[in-house]
Amino acid sequence: MKRDSNLRLIEKIQRLKKERKAIILAHNYQIGEVQDVADYLGDSLGLSRQAAKTNAEVIVFCGVHFMAETAAILCPDKIVLMPDIDAGCPMADMIDRERLKVLKRKHPKATVVSYVNTPAEVKAESDICCTSANAVKLIKSLKSQEIIFTPDKYLAHYVATKTDKRIIPWDGFCPSHVRILSGDIARRKKEHPTAEVIVHPECTPEVIKLSDRALSTEGMCKYAKEGSVLEIIVGTEIGLLHRLRKENPGKKFYSASELAICPSMKLTTLEKILWSLEDMKEQITVPEEIRVKAKRAIDKMLEIS
Repeated sequence: MKRDSNLRLIEKIQRLKKERKAIILAHNYQIGEVQDVADYLGDSLGLSRQAAKTNAEVIVFCGVHFMAETAAILCPDKIVLMPDIDAGCPMADMIDRERLKVLKRKHPKATVVSYVNTPAEVKAESDICCTSANAVKLIKSLKSQEIIFTPDKYLAHYVATKTDKRIIPWDGFCPSHVRILSGDIARRKKEHPTAEVIVHPECTPEVIKLSDRALSTEGMCKYAKEGSVLEIIVGTEIGLLHRLRKENPGKKFYSASELAICPSMKLTTLEKILWSLEDMKEQITVPEEIRVKAKRAIDKMLEIS
């Protein structure tokens, strides 16, 4: 019954998508049926860059708010829609422009590096952006020895272990990744002794220490596809397992913790995608002054990486 209902929804979505000259972008943490209907699947920045290359007039962004903002920053000539406006990112909400300005005044010589998982106004107040995949390389390339890193203190800690820079971390974190505990990794390794452990650098240092590799979501997908290992314990939001299993049918993947769920990422549904295309809602815009400054920080990152 549900399958037939989904097929009808998908048919309507595909028809409206053509009428609106739209594309659907879905983050790796979305529910499986949303991933399956997407034109492009990936991480937040990769999706926005993909959107900027297309001729589509409308972008339906299935993710969280800062991701849709990033698409709006990079694609000012396109309409960016969010199927569920309430899909926010708790970590991105842990920082704002005014508090960042206070920290900058305390460290006037520091370069401000902001993870892409931040609001547009924070990107605009930053010198350069980074992703979990390029953070180490990017920070090593900077001339400054003092770095304000926002908003994830655990990604900041991971970067600090890989560079000789003085990292001043913002006290933010991803609630989904901190739910993965070192005990979870130990238990999974006991259950699957031949499996490798890959975790996201948003995890705690204790969890990263027990892993074989710390990788971004796209890094995980690439490693799973190209590596020879047949069993992998995956330490990130459970939505990624749908893509990993779909792309690698001959391999086995185990979630490090079934509690590693981002409720916001699960808000988007096929019904909401359809409604979004029908009503052209909710449109995400960024004030031009903020957009220009935020794009500058993103462009600097792209030049380096």
